[in-house]
Amino acid sequence: MAMSLGFHILFAAAGIALPLMMAVSEACWLRTRKPVYRVLAQRWAKGAAILFAVGAVSGTVLSFELGLLWPGFMEFAGPIIGLGFGLEGFAFFTEAIFLGVYIYGWDRIPALAHWVAGVIVAASGALSGVLVVSVNGWMNTPTGFRLDDAGRAVDIEPVAALLNPMAFPEGLHMTLAAYAATGLLVAGIHAILLLQDRENPFHRRAMGISLAVGGVAALLQPLSGHYSAQMVARTQPLKLAAMEGQYQTERRAPLRIGGFPDPATRTTPYALEIPAGLSILAHNDPNAEILGMDAFPPENHPPERVVHVAFQIMVACGLAMAGVSLWGAVAWLARRRAPTGTAFLWALAAVAPLGMLAIEAGWTVTEVGRQPWIIQNVMRTSEAVTKVEGLWISLATYTALYAVLGVIVVFMLLHQFRRSPRVEELVVELAEEAR
Repeated sequence: MAMSLGFHILFAAAGIALPLMMAVSEACWLRTRKPVYRVLAQRWAKGAAILFAVGAVSGTVLSFELGLLWPGFMEFAGPIIGLGFGLEGFAFFTEAIFLGVYIYGWDRIPALAHWVAGVIVAASGALSGVLVVSVNGWMNTPTGFRLDDAGRAVDIEPVAALLNPMAFPEGLHMTLAAYAATGLLVAGIHAILLLQDRENPFHRRAMGISLAVGGVAALLQPLSGHYSAQMVARTQPLKLAAMEGQYQTERRAPLRIGGFPDPATRTTPYALEIPAGLSILAHNDPNAEILGMDAFPPENHPPERVVHVAFQIMVACGLAMAGVSLWGAVAWLARRRAPTGTAFLWALAAVAPLGMLAIEAGWTVTEVGRQPWIIQNVMRTSEAVTKVEGLWISLATYTALYAVLGVIVVFMLLHQFRRSPRVEELVVELAEEAR
């Protein structure tokens, strides 16, 4: 399941952000009628279709795995969170329908209606992600039911479950992460190509749009992360303790940068500690008490080393992306054009893969930090998982399948990026398409 989620989430994130960039590019074409924007929108639409197809395949595998690998979880949670999965299905099919309209509707429907179809693709893709993440939020902060004396869920309220306390923080954080990771990844690729052909208008426009989408999201992401961390401090204090390597309950708890938790000594060596930093960030009060792992039974502790390191990786990647985005924003405000200096292009290329790494690390924090619970304080992971043995065969098979799919997708997307027409070639290409 971890392998499937780790693969699927990358394509899901790109599938959320790429349609937005596609719609922005077409909006620029409708406003300026410059051919480069139309061709760029068409190229990104093809990329979105490729990612959508692979995301649909891996998402279908995940839906089967939920039932086959987690029968205890689905038996208990299905009636409670089924609404989220159902609505996600509607959003998915809406995205599929309007993506078809968008790809095949050029010059067949009015230009404004065509652009609206692209906006619907972008909106339904984002909504699909938010609905799935709301289910994960419910696993972290379960609401919308109560347990009877036999441990069964009764008085079920699916809407209350969908609107659980972590639904909005997680949904916002994941959506911004998708925009930041995909936008800066695409911008970084075009930055590399601009280093080879500095005046190419196709790559200049592509980098500008993708940097605008990814850069704005990257600058907002630290604020979203701060809000999410404060919600974790309220609802999952043990997860926060694992994230920060906080073994002892204390006031004026320090914020730790780096370090590697040591369960034997119950310390986090090699960390740079900022006095009272964690108390301030978690509760806006330097004297606030932070519960350490010593406040909870040892059998409920997550693997703090994994959680802490993953959290540090996520934060480091996010700050690096925000820093380069701020550099680009300042340069744009000064010159009213996307910066194309050598230093900036290399910096943008360097942070290009960090967004996807941050997404994987953040998902690790979310899932591993909740262990040993699959539903926080309600159901343990050991109670939910299948008892069937020999699953290493399917693990090896699906891992190989994902590896092959990943290589194919990268090859197809790089083919789209390598086709970098100049202005005169764009005019010819559009004329041939019209004929």
